[in-house]
Amino acid sequence: MELTHILGNTWVIQADELIPLYKLDDHRCILLDSGLPNEREALEQTLLENGLLPVGVLCSHTHIDHCASNQYLQTKYHAKVALTAPEAGMCSSLLTLKCYFLTLTAQQVEEQASGMIHTPDVLVPQEDGLFSFLGADFHILHTPGHSPGHICVITPDDVCYTGDALMSQEFLNAKLPYNLCHRLAQDSREKLRGLRCAAFVMPHRGVCSPDQVDQLIDANNALLEKRAGEVLALVTEPMTASAINAAACKFYELFTKKPSKGLYLERNVRFLTEYLVETEQLDSFCRGGVVYYRQRA
Repeated sequence: MELTHILGNTWVIQADELIPLYKLDDHRCILLDSGLPNEREALEQTLLENGLLPVGVLCSHTHIDHCASNQYLQTKYHAKVALTAPEAGMCSSLLTLKCYFLTLTAQQVEEQASGMIHTPDVLVPQEDGLFSFLGADFHILHTPGHSPGHICVITPDDVCYTGDALMSQEFLNAKLPYNLCHRLAQDSREKLRGLRCAAFVMPHRGVCSPDQVDQLIDANNALLEKRAGEVLALVTEPMTASAINAAACKFYELFTKKPSKGLYLERNVRFLTEYLVETEQLDSFCRGGVVYYRQRA
């Protein structure tokens, strides 16, 4: 992993995703997220090679690629973890964590992500604004939608870490973009429009200037509308959610043989279907106790 300078005391570790950090001094730093579990050793090694001790994690949200080392860093380095209340609740137990994975069984969640279960040391305030953490003043923007308590973090150097509120250009070909609620995620992206931060860091490998962020927001919105429109076009007759999922997997050629992967795909198609209902492009009705969807006339 490489440590790359962004601005002032704000840097990023280039892992599978970009993990920003803020240097409190020459030896102590606050991580903004902690990455995937299989990258933990490399993350530690990168910090060690650069003489940095992780004393805190200001976490954007509790998805496995953003918080998997939180509990580990708490235990080994006595790092303080800060989360919003909704995210803290979600990773507080196996069953609340299942609310994130949704379609997986509790046993599958335990096998894949039990390391995500932890208790934060500090709760991030529920309002947008200043948040002092370990002697540094960050600015918090609440951006729910991708997850219940997702936040964007602006460092003291005026660098905005968007978390998964915004996808970089590199990922704007995603077949099934994930948001717990696409409508709320769309509203949250609009909070970033016109925000004149010095730079914007997106975890899934993107850094852009304030002059580029509005265009990127438009591109994110366009991807959602394109994918939602494609799913809508598949609903040629009254169909169940399972039938819509099968049609989407065929359309996008997502022919996984792994049940757990198939359950993730089912979840993502479901959330696009819900967006079409919320935006009044699909209607739902019951027949024989089963919910069907049809295009709105």
